[in-house]
Amino acid sequence: MSQAPQQQVQIRVDESKMVTSYANTIRTSTTADEIILDFGLNMPSQGGQDQQMQMLFAVGSRVVMNWVGAKRLAASITQAVNAYEQRFGEIDMNPKQAVNPPQQG
Repeated sequence: MSQAPQQQVQIRVDESKMVTSYANTIRTSTTADEIILDFGLNMPSQGGQDQQMQMLFAVGSRVVMNWVGAKRLAASITQAVNAYEQRFGEIDMNPKQAVNPPQQG
C-alpha cells in the first residue's frame, strides 16, 4: 500500500487585531464539551463601610476552548515551563512576599 505524498501547508499568522494583556490570575470553569479560562488581575482593595481589605479579580479576557485544544495548550505550556526551568532554575510557586510592606514617610 503506497501513501499519498504529504502536501505542505504554509501558515500565516495575522496579528493585526491582536490585543496583548497581562494576567496574574486565572479562573477555570468547565462543561462536558469545553473549558472556560478567565484571565485577569488580582488587585487588593478596601471594601464597604468596614474598610476590610478585599481581593478584586478583574477579568480582562475569556478564552473558551474544547478539550482537545485544552490538552494541546497544557502540553505546550508544560514544554515551555520545563525549558525555562532548565535554563533558569525551578520556579518557586510560593515566593515569600512582605505581608505589610514598610510605609514610606
